[in-house]
Amino acid sequence: MTAETIYKNNSEIIVKSAGTENSARIKVNSKLLIWANLIFVMEKHHKEKIILKFPNETKNMEIIILEIPDIYKFMDKELIEEIQISVSNYL
Repeated sequence: MTAETIYKNNSEIIVKSAGTENSARIKVNSKLLIWANLIFVMEKHHKEKIILKFPNETKNMEIIILEIPDIYKFMDKELIEEIQISVSNYL
């Protein structure tokens, strides 16, 4: 959600957020994966969950692990900085 909020007003990209946990407000689903050109996850286990649950949709998909611990609250200043630094080479 933080990444979507950071980049939602960027006219050069379209960003959507979804979670891998059952408690996520918006959960990763087949439709979102097919829609995406590129997927970022915070931790390795997020990528593993997505691939395990959606093997067909992810077989040719680039999923980038940002190596950001999933410990931050929404819009935490440190999280914003981590995201911006981590994705800058891809955008």
